[in-house]
Amino acid sequence: MPGPTPVPVTPDAFAQARAADIVVIGGGIVGASTALELAERGYKVVLCEKGEIGAEQSSRNWGWVRLTQRDPREMQLMVESVRLWQDLDTRIGGDTGYRRCGITFACATKADLDVMEPWLARLKEHQLPARLASAKEALAPFPGLDVDIAGALVNEADGRAEPQKAASAIAIGAQRLGAKILTNTAVRTVETTGGKVSAVLTEHGRIDCGAVVVAGGAWSRLFLGNLGHRLPQLRLRNTVLRTAPVPGGPEMTFKHPDFTLRKRDDGGYTIASVLANRYAITLDSMRLMRAFIPAIRNEWRTLKFTVNGDLIDELKRKRHWSGDERSPFEDVRILDPKPEEKAIRAILTNLEKAWPIFAGVKVEQTWAGMIDVTPDAVPVISPVEATPGLFLATGFSGHGFGLGPAAGRLAADLVTGAAPLVDPHAFRFGRFFDGTPMTPVSGVARR
Repeated sequence: MPGPTPVPVTPDAFAQARAADIVVIGGGIVGASTALELAERGYKVVLCEKGEIGAEQSSRNWGWVRLTQRDPREMQLMVESVRLWQDLDTRIGGDTGYRRCGITFACATKADLDVMEPWLARLKEHQLPARLASAKEALAPFPGLDVDIAGALVNEADGRAEPQKAASAIAIGAQRLGAKILTNTAVRTVETTGGKVSAVLTEHGRIDCGAVVVAGGAWSRLFLGNLGHRLPQLRLRNTVLRTAPVPGGPEMTFKHPDFTLRKRDDGGYTIASVLANRYAITLDSMRLMRAFIPAIRNEWRTLKFTVNGDLIDELKRKRHWSGDERSPFEDVRILDPKPEEKAIRAILTNLEKAWPIFAGVKVEQTWAGMIDVTPDAVPVISPVEATPGLFLATGFSGHGFGLGPAAGRLAADLVTGAAPLVDPHAFRFGRFFDGTPMTPVSGVARR
């Protein structure tokens, strides 16, 4: 079964995009948001996507727009992102599906509930309406749900949006403002003159430009490696299930240790869990093992390692090529990994046992997506100092969908020299090489 189908975006002709101020590489939500910001500021921007807009992880994630359980280093950026989500549909004249629905984070034990105290304190610092609730209070919005919990952290400021709509709607909004959107146009490499960015070389030809933003998601490490830059980034596979409409189902999103669910615009539900996460053993995972040891320790209880076709694919894949050679991005237009059917069906079974309204629900689709993760689980939104004009917006570690609008604004600030939306220090590329400890925060939600 193929992955989800995002809303199609009609591309511009390559002949209309042979020169730009800035080229954005990658048509996910971060790349589209960056293009929107730049177009609004009057810059001539071209977005190049090797496949279709939003067709990889940006349309395959859980669709959560949450402030709860955010890494403190991301928190201010996420506060700004929620502010942007609230007016985004009006701003772009489109439909992202954003709703403020609230999320309940159920805690199985009193110890789990105690762990939520620091998270609540961080939310309160930003005047957010979060609270710790008793089991009875937490389950009140979910009639019929029978789970044994000690309580929950409830945040009514958390929300949801539609992954199959959002990136496309943002890209179309950018297009209306003059951005050129090129699909099925892989950027092979970046050309420099006098050490500075001067063009990108695509499969269809050259685009002159003064700056490039790499928002390539799970492909960023490979692309940068070909340019001589080492980005410590791995891929995490998560499987998701989509149901048919469920009459009378809850509006609020619910997270339980055994399952999570959020309502979709069509009345169905997206069902998932970190229990369906899989790390494939590959050459890159072995090369980067030392850098990722803190992350592995942090996520040990939910990590499941596997050996699959990803290792063979990596062995076959070129790591170096020139601008006049076919690149790996032309061989895989859309990364469509095989879902872990057994794992996701077990998660659905857990839900059906706990909540009769979902018993026998029709499964419309299952899919998997590749999450790009960094050693400290914090994104890179940063210039690459060694190559003036080259910028990164990648490594979102399962947080990129919600952060997308603000990440795009921050990337646009950096590339244009504007005052940054938030302090970008925590997101700098150089942290991987300047001795900064890689310290992923325990308990951060990965979605």
